[in-house]
Amino acid sequence: MYSFKNDYSEGAHPNILRALIESNMEQEDGYGEDKYTLGAINLLKEKLQSNDVDIHMFCGGTQTNLTAISAFLRPHEAVIAASTGHVLVHETGAIEATGHKVISVKVDDGKLKPIHIKMAIDEHTDEHMVKPKMVYISNPTEIGTIYKKQELKDLYDFCTKNNIILYVDGARLGSALCSKENDIKISDLPKLTDAFYIGGTKNGALIGEAFVICSDSLKVDFRYHIKQKGGLLAKGRLIGIQFLELFKNDLYFELAKHANNMADMLKKGIGKSGYEFLISSSTNQIFPILPNKTIKKLEEKYSFFVWQKIDGDSSAIRLVTSWATKEDAVNAFIEDLILI
Repeated sequence: MYSFKNDYSEGAHPNILRALIESNMEQEDGYGEDKYTLGAINLLKEKLQSNDVDIHMFCGGTQTNLTAISAFLRPHEAVIAASTGHVLVHETGAIEATGHKVISVKVDDGKLKPIHIKMAIDEHTDEHMVKPKMVYISNPTEIGTIYKKQELKDLYDFCTKNNIILYVDGARLGSALCSKENDIKISDLPKLTDAFYIGGTKNGALIGEAFVICSDSLKVDFRYHIKQKGGLLAKGRLIGIQFLELFKNDLYFELAKHANNMADMLKKGIGKSGYEFLISSSTNQIFPILPNKTIKKLEEKYSFFVWQKIDGDSSAIRLVTSWATKEDAVNAFIEDLILI
């Protein structure tokens, strides 16, 4: 059974494991004040071409999202998200549990646009309703689409004009930045967002996300919020070491490119077999539409999610490739699909 369910089924890249083992018996300060974490932060600032950002390490995406949103918003303020957004659909009400409503906006391609934000603002008019204060997007989106630079700029300009925070979930940021359709550089993000995070868990790390705060008004006392939400790890060096390895020789981008290339192979092979897709994606998630009988047969050898029912006879499945996906496994999937 080979898994195309997600991009975190494997453990970690060997370089990371090697670095963790080699540093294992060193004594270091805790809570992210060790030389490895500080070194990783300096390296990330260099890659971002910005010394003005604050960077904090978290163990996972949900913890990053709930800590950031609860810290940035006052009790009566809410976050706007696409109807497919991770904070709305896949985080077990974590944001609502911190006391903040998630305002859902229906979108077709997973992406929020200024017109969607305006609709949400216009619908929340006074103190009898929550006040929209943050826009949450992910890049790539939950369905694999990406934001182009102009789209992100338009969003940021609209949010700035309306005194709204723009926050980018970057769990799969590497995949977005390495997409063949992408025109955003990692160094653009501090200029086009108020805060975002760089996902490691889904791109070769054991665990870890690097959270970047760009707006000065959001930086105050943030470590207090991390501690209160259980995110300030005593052995913070474990995440710092991983981000040093991921970025010191651009391993992060190499791994993301591999994941995208494997997905592209799958996409081309499935397309040549005559099947269509739920949506066009240039990242490491693809959504082919297959007959239900074919899906049942494939499930005998492969694991994946059945994403959406199309009609009585067919459904869209989600196939996710990772930094460690084997080319042989991709070819085998395509061959099995052809033979069914």
